[in-house]
Amino acid sequence: MATKSRILIVDDDPIVSGSLSELLAREGWSCASAYDADEALSMLDDAGGRPFHVVLSDIALPTRSGFDLLRDVSRKHPSIASIVLTGYGTVQSAVEALRLGAVDFLTKPIVNEDLFKALDRAKRHQALLEENTRLRSRLRAPTGLDGIVGTDHRMQRVYEIIQAVAPSKTTVLMSGESGTGKSLVAGALHRLSPRADGPFVEISCGSIPETLLESELFGHVKGAFTGAHADKQGKFLAANGGTIFLDEINSASPGMQLKLLRVLQERKFEPVGSNATVEVDTRVVLASNQPLEDLVASGVFRQDLYYRVNVVKVELPPLRERVADIPHLASHFLEMHAEELGRTITGFTDDAMDALRRYPFPGNVRELANVVERAAVLARGQTIGATDLPPHVIEPESGVLAPALKLTADGAWSGESLADALLDPERRIILSALAANDWNRQHTADALGINRTTLYKKMKQLDIDAEERRAG
Repeated sequence: MATKSRILIVDDDPIVSGSLSELLAREGWSCASAYDADEALSMLDDAGGRPFHVVLSDIALPTRSGFDLLRDVSRKHPSIASIVLTGYGTVQSAVEALRLGAVDFLTKPIVNEDLFKALDRAKRHQALLEENTRLRSRLRAPTGLDGIVGTDHRMQRVYEIIQAVAPSKTTVLMSGESGTGKSLVAGALHRLSPRADGPFVEISCGSIPETLLESELFGHVKGAFTGAHADKQGKFLAANGGTIFLDEINSASPGMQLKLLRVLQERKFEPVGSNATVEVDTRVVLASNQPLEDLVASGVFRQDLYYRVNVVKVELPPLRERVADIPHLASHFLEMHAEELGRTITGFTDDAMDALRRYPFPGNVRELANVVERAAVLARGQTIGATDLPPHVIEPESGVLAPALKLTADGAWSGESLADALLDPERRIILSALAANDWNRQHTADALGINRTTLYKKMKQLDIDAEERRAG
């Protein structure tokens, strides 16, 4: 529950509403009033970062009844607890209120003690509703392995490799663009290994100047260089008995690569400025955001080191190639950031989710997390709309070339309509997407950024049903 519980009192009698507000304010409630069902729903929808926890509503309201309001609250704001008031209490009315989701049913004139007990029950009920919502969200979010979100078939292969190699000491090399989740995979390898109780140490080689990287990795002794006023333990020794993750290994200098090769082969090193050899039992996981094969071919990366680290390789796909995972990842990040902000944000509008699916995310999963965090901070309502997303996400510059029209032998337009000219490329795109998703229509529709009904219509229009039957 929030630090101060917030209640919306809905009654068309200003005197009743005012007296209830005064009474509950003395009990520590933050109160607001509405005088009909439509006004109440509007206030609930626009609550933003100050959500209501309880609705206390009369049944006899202008235009629409309190039962109508209760029905709408249960449907649109299921985490809000409702209490119904009436001046004409009957068993039938009480049963109907409870059937529609009310926590309690009180008759006027209200007895303060009964009201306070009902509010206590409502607060407990509302806390349970919030917890159930969080649990359902976690169950719906497809977590492939150790909290890594995603169901794409390439991510499934990543999970299989992690499970197979985690129990061993084998060196693992990860490749993939920046922001694809290499740090998460390294952490999962550690937590699923027999070394889980040992330290997990992470270091980005590309963010540390070359002159300091050796000291960071292997430590130094006092007086080893200017500014070395005391002995310092390096990351390899700090990870003894556990796992060390060396990110951006492609940025290591030739001299550093030679030292890493020795550590990987012999599990020994000397701190900077020392002749004493240190032995370590450390599992090494490495990652590169550039193809090491290309760096070896160009002479930038040592071939012997490449063969030593390339024992088990994990390739992480960019987010633009696993579009079907975007809704799951976005919901996961939204729940996380909304909880940190203390806000109730239930999800994304269709327009917002369509925009996220269309955007190519050059920054990959890391960029998606930042986009969702920004939207959670700026959102005015309880759902993320397209206008809450950054402008470059809503209208990204297209990097996809349009399919060409059919031309005559001399390069002139053949007279074919644009719609007809696009049929063949569209058919090939849909067939390719279906094949990539094992002909699962829902997964294919998600990957293409369209709904399943649209996909069905396209398949019928383009005569793809026959292809599907043959594939099956």
